Amino acid sequence: MSKIAAIQMVSTASIEENLTAAGHLLAEAAAQGVQMALLPEVFAVLEGGPMAPFAEELGSGPIQEFLADRARDLKMTIVGGTIPLATRPGKKPADSDYRITDGRVRPASLVFDPDGTLLARYDKIHLFDVKVADKQAAYSESRSYEAGEELVVVDTQCGRLGLSVCYDLRFPELFRALFLRGAEIVTVPAAFTKVTGEAHWEQLLRARAIENQCYVIAAGQGGRHNERRETWGHSMIVDPWGCILSQIEFGEGLAVAEMDLEYLRDIRQRMPIAEQMKL
Repeated sequence: MSKIAAIQMVSTASIEENLTAAGHLLAEAAAQGVQMALLPEVFAVLEGGPMAPFAEELGSGPIQEFLADRARDLKMTIVGGTIPLATRPGKKPADSDYRITDGRVRPASLVFDPDGTLLARYDKIHLFDVKVADKQAAYSESRSYEAGEELVVVDTQCGRLGLSVCYDLRFPELFRALFLRGAEIVTVPAAFTKVTGEAHWEQLLRARAIENQCYVIAAGQGGRHNERRETWGHSMIVDPWGCILSQIEFGEGLAVAEMDLEYLRDIRQRMPIAEQMKL
């Protein structure tokens, strides 16, 4: 049994304010015995303009230092929502394509183990370029972000973890690929709009958990960030049978639940989807 948490925030354009808020919430999670915590998408800075001014190189910068230090101090696995990175994964500084040069950044979800060591990096594959019936009206993430290409699954102290981000949730083939790579838990840091979240957030999360017989930890932004931007919140933890174990609706806070991998493995044994797939 492991105790896990989805941390919900209402982030602003101030990195200092956001990191202070995240630090308090992570400490609260640790006080409840949480072993793995997920922060929401763009937890460190939620800004409507270009993200390049806030970008870090992998391995250095105040946001990554914060995540590593909190993981080490709290003896907790931390999945850092997303942060803006100016460099591509699998590249070296000497490589010509190491750094992004067109003013965009990578939206990266980083996993730190309880020693503060970086375990994994996942760059969001599906970018949110859509029209929504809200005050912002149109979202064009590809203007600020460069999409990732690689799936990521990593072993942690709590189980085998698959990584996703926000809009990825609408692409079930990504989750099925994580399932086939052995994922027992999938993290979904998000900043779902109020309009799309109210319509589809819970349904999609429960479907992905049921289809792939996994725990889903979904940490969202949850509130009004400025006059144009409002997010849905409703961060939750869903079990492999599709049951919501814990949820917080709006504002800052924690959704905390116990995760039982024996229960997960029993479901997979009694209903062996992986062995019965035809396509």
